[in-house]
Amino acid sequence: MAFADTLKQLPKVSHLAALNLLDAQGAVVATIENKSGQAGSLAVYNHLAQLYGSINAEAARKGLELYAEHTGDARESPGKHPNIDRLIGVIERGDVLRVKQVFAV
Repeated sequence: MAFADTLKQLPKVSHLAALNLLDAQGAVVATIENKSGQAGSLAVYNHLAQLYGSINAEAARKGLELYAEHTGDARESPGKHPNIDRLIGVIERGDVLRVKQVFAV
């Protein structure tokens, strides 16, 4: 399934302003905002957090499936898709990222 079609099936994120991704020490290592160019990733990461409770290797593998055609492009062009690169890194390093929702006001 194409990424655009997958997004239509994920839970809506209009109630979120952003997601903060936290490392094991609780430091924010990334923020995904609800804005053009990031809203799809916000939906993916939010969905993964709901399913898995965090972004761990299992969640990251599922995320790479959800990103569909963009995953191959990210592997071929590191840095072009930082939110996909992050999932690849989680798998490779065995990281676990906690997800903190930032609600829209």
